[in-house]
Amino acid sequence: MGMYFFLIICTLCRVMYDLPCLEVDSCLLFTLQVKAVAEEMGIGFIGIGFQPKWERKDIPIMPKGRYEIMRNYMPKVGSLGLDMMFRTCTVQVNLDFSSEADMIRKFRAGLALQPIATALFANSPFTEGKPNGYLSMRSQIWTDTDNNRAGMLPFVFDDSFGFEQYVEYALDVPMYFVYRKKKYIDCAGLSFRDFLAGKLAPLPGEYPTLNDWENHLTTIFPEVRLKRYLEMRGADGGPWRRLCALPAFWVGILYDDISLQNVLDMTADWTEGERQMLRNKVPVTGLKTPFRDGLLKHVAEDVLQFAKDGLERRGYKETGFLNEVAEVVRTGLTPAEKILDLYHGKWGQTVDPVFEELLY
Repeated sequence: MGMYFFLIICTLCRVMYDLPCLEVDSCLLFTLQVKAVAEEMGIGFIGIGFQPKWERKDIPIMPKGRYEIMRNYMPKVGSLGLDMMFRTCTVQVNLDFSSEADMIRKFRAGLALQPIATALFANSPFTEGKPNGYLSMRSQIWTDTDNNRAGMLPFVFDDSFGFEQYVEYALDVPMYFVYRKKKYIDCAGLSFRDFLAGKLAPLPGEYPTLNDWENHLTTIFPEVRLKRYLEMRGADGGPWRRLCALPAFWVGILYDDISLQNVLDMTADWTEGERQMLRNKVPVTGLKTPFRDGLLKHVAEDVLQFAKDGLERRGYKETGFLNEVAEVVRTGLTPAEKILDLYHGKWGQTVDPVFEELLY
């Protein structure tokens, strides 16, 4: 069978306004090239959200300075940060915005719907060879990694929200490091505001560069992250067909004015408590999570239709990429529940077949 390495490549599908939303040929070519090289070495890649078999101590450590700083700091601010670093895999979609107002609308829609994306792509039900009680263990881990830099960001829904408010938030997220002379300097827990004032203890009298700020923004991990684009961060890693479905889902919603407005209208009266409840419960109950007078599945049905309609209006014949999530919505069964059924049935309560089932 060879040796299978856990897939730790986060696929970032950068979608441009003036191009078809899915550069599938390029992405497929890259995947095939990586696979060809890996197969000669007896290495395979699986698409899953959490390492299904290995213990944390079995995971090789990437010899990178910033990771050493993070590895030392994580246990001080949460109980699951090291699991996030070593055993989780997400797939992110990066989406452009045209103005501050456009960013605000997309940020709010993306954040409100992120638990639905988590449910649709939930794919991490195993830990160390056994079911772990979650459909998305990866998502659950983020609830106790470092809550100063993760979460649902309630202030995004404030009337005053904009670029300035996000900057104020980011300034108060504790630092990890500063990069100088090809070395990472440990600044874990220190304040970027102090850095702006020239009062950062490891670098007294020195002021940050734009590159320092950009590096700092990469150490913030909310469910949707703002940089020069918006990152949708709620989905577990998955097999090839789901890599195509995820950007199609978000593009159909956020790149079409009608669908985007439909989502904003639908979620306008969702309370902070309801959004957080969905964030907390979806990793366990997926689309079966109770919401108001029904289940999250019923909300997902409407959202999926918005995505389909948005893709149709774009005119690039992309709706077929949603077939994978359409089946999840129709049945109410997440990918995690399907492989759990295999585990309890055909697989004879062993996770080993997952390395073939989800192999790229």
